[in-house]
Amino acid sequence: MAERDDAAALLTRLKAFEGREVGEPFVARDPVNQAMIRHWCDAMDDANPVYTDPEAATRSVHGGVVAPPTMLQAWTMRGLKPPPKSGPNAQEELWKIFDAAGFTSIVAVNCDQEYRRYLRPGDLLTHSVVLESISEEKQTALGQGHFIDQRHTFRDQAGDVVGTMLFRLFKFKPGTGKSA
Repeated sequence: MAERDDAAALLTRLKAFEGREVGEPFVARDPVNQAMIRHWCDAMDDANPVYTDPEAATRSVHGGVVAPPTMLQAWTMRGLKPPPKSGPNAQEELWKIFDAAGFTSIVAVNCDQEYRRYLRPGDLLTHSVVLESISEEKQTALGQGHFIDQRHTFRDQAGDVVGTMLFRLFKFKPGTGKSA
């Protein structure tokens, strides 16, 4: 009974994070640019000329070079040596609660992106994240844990939403998985 009460109390603490913004929105360090588009296309072996050939792109329905939509998150990734975070960070607070309760492992489960418009060289993105939902404890093959849905919103320099991403994580207790 005490274990069930502890789980209920933990879930109440976790649910208090739903709807909270993770931290301050992050402004990309660089605007969308042709060099990074070219690097991405080389890495992905994507030869679509609207991404890398200004003449072909000008003749297309886009009227100029656009970035591959799947680069959406790449523009605001903090990098290997990220700039310091400013202000309180709800996700760090949440991870401390999970870790203290034994949920010390994490895995990305899935990612769904929605693109509102193509990005163009010169666009400068801002990225914000809201903790959308936290599940009750679930038993999976990996272990006992909670699914965390994050809603990422990407805005351009005018503040218009250019894309969103639902990113689901699973924070779990290692060694508690179901045997196959």
